Amino acid sequence: MTRQLLAGPPVGAGPENLAQHTARLGALPHVPGLITMLERAEVRGRGGAAFPTATKWRAVAQRSHGRAVVLANGAEGEPLSWKDRVLMESRPHLVLDGAALAAQAVRASEVVLYVGGAHAAALVSVRAALAERPQSEACRMRLVEAPDGYVSGEESAAVRFIDSGTALPTSTPPRPFERGVGGRPTLVQNVETLATAALLARGAAEASQLVTVAGAVRQPGVVEVTTAATVGDAVSMAGGSAARAQAVLLGGYFGGWVGAADAWGLPLDAAALRGRGLTLGCGVIAVLPDHRCGVAETAHIVRYLAGESARQCGPCVFGLGAVAVALERVAECRPQFGEMPRLRRWTSQLAGRGACHHPDGAAGLIASALGAFAAEFASHEAGWCAALSGRAAA
Repeated sequence: MTRQLLAGPPVGAGPENLAQHTARLGALPHVPGLITMLERAEVRGRGGAAFPTATKWRAVAQRSHGRAVVLANGAEGEPLSWKDRVLMESRPHLVLDGAALAAQAVRASEVVLYVGGAHAAALVSVRAALAERPQSEACRMRLVEAPDGYVSGEESAAVRFIDSGTALPTSTPPRPFERGVGGRPTLVQNVETLATAALLARGAAEASQLVTVAGAVRQPGVVEVTTAATVGDAVSMAGGSAARAQAVLLGGYFGGWVGAADAWGLPLDAAALRGRGLTLGCGVIAVLPDHRCGVAETAHIVRYLAGESARQCGPCVFGLGAVAVALERVAECRPQFGEMPRLRRWTSQLAGRGACHHPDGAAGLIASALGAFAAEFASHEAGWCAALSGRAAA
């Protein structure tokens, strides 16, 4: 496909400056019907939830009264994703255009650019881009460095950090679109979604999307695809598998495992994936080679997620921690008596009980692993690892 989001100077050559950006795409347009355009293009959020973008913008616009806030979310705390930082490092003005257009559409008085503090090059790029642009008296833009941590990019955590300096997520209403930064209606939107809006406002025929392809591929990196593309198409764009594939992790650490044979033909369309009980999440496709143990990989991820807990509720602190320990014992082929039934029961009890959705994401990942690696879990329960013995020998 023809690049859209990453069109322009070669990615990796540094940020496109304002003069280059304007020469390539023209000045920032004024588009009164942008929300309708987003709706017709069926654009969904690219940060993980895949919520319909037009619905989100309308909800804020209806409550704005000229005082709303646009929060451009570039925290990107997912370890397997780097699409947002690539976009911010290379096309910062496209992101800023999208944020400015969103502010017009919802009648916001402020834009906050929330960029991961660990993403040094993205911070430098966005800061320089802000300095190049004249500040609007009607809607000012400011940059906030997001703290490290998996939960810091969750929308309620982002709002709380901007207001109080503490990135604690919550699932308790009101949601940011009702009461967000400074108590004002707040549109929290992923930076890629905003960049997509900027292209649609300039007449792009369709919305492309960025995907991070990681793991056992020849050229790990960020690729740009259409929603008509498949998992196999994206992997091919990353040079193809570097080894015989066992499974694919779709959506990152809050996503799910799919057997390789079932994964290649899956469409990269949020609605189509949802119909199969799957998600592309924050746009991650990670290929697991046949010689790696899926049980051990899952245990590693769950241990990481347990360590990233906001530590504000029992289900996350104690429940997720206990599940991580149990998974580690199974991964090491030394499960206690009744470990697997207990692991399944604990996992089913995690979802929906936390102060935020962090334990829900971990529970979904584990449930997918129990299905995708059923034979591996059985061998580990019996005291041996199929990946490190049987398949490796084959």
